[in-house]
Amino acid sequence: MQIDDINIGIIRALRDGRRSYRDIAAELGVTENTVRARAGKLQKEGILEITGLIDPEKLPGHRMVLMGVKLQGMNLVAKGEEFSRLRGVVSVRVVTGRFDLILDVMVKDDDGLLDFFTEQLDRVEGVLSVETFVVYKGYNVRMPYVLEQESGS
Repeated sequence: MQIDDINIGIIRALRDGRRSYRDIAAELGVTENTVRARAGKLQKEGILEITGLIDPEKLPGHRMVLMGVKLQGMNLVAKGEEFSRLRGVVSVRVVTGRFDLILDVMVKDDDGLLDFFTEQLDRVEGVLSVETFVVYKGYNVRMPYVLEQESGS
C-alpha cells in the first residue's frame, strides 16, 4: 500500500480515535468518503489500529518493566511471536546489540513481576538470560491495557 501525505494526515488525526471522519476530511481538504475508505484500508493492511491507550504510570498498583532477552538459538521471529502471547506482554521487538529481544511488560505490583517470571517466562524454552529494567518514570508512553481481569473483580 502506498503511504502518501493524505494517509499520514489521517493517521495523525486519528491519534484521537474519537475524531470524526468529517472533521478530518475538512482539515485535509478531501471528502469524508475518502477518509473513511483510506482509514479502512489502513486498518485492513495492519498499518493503523484505532484503540484506547492508557498511561501506565497513572494506574495505581501497575508497573512497566522492560526486559532484554538473550536466546540460545537464532529463531528470533518465532521466539518473538511466542513471547508476544505471554500474559502481560505489551510488545516485543527483535533487536540488534547484546539482547535478541526487547519486551515491554505490564505487571501489577512487585508480586506481578515475580509471577511473570515464574508463570509466564518460565514457559519459554531457549532463554539464556533476561535483564529487567523497572520503569519509574516515562514520557509519551501510551499502550493498550493487556492484563486480564482478576476473578472476583
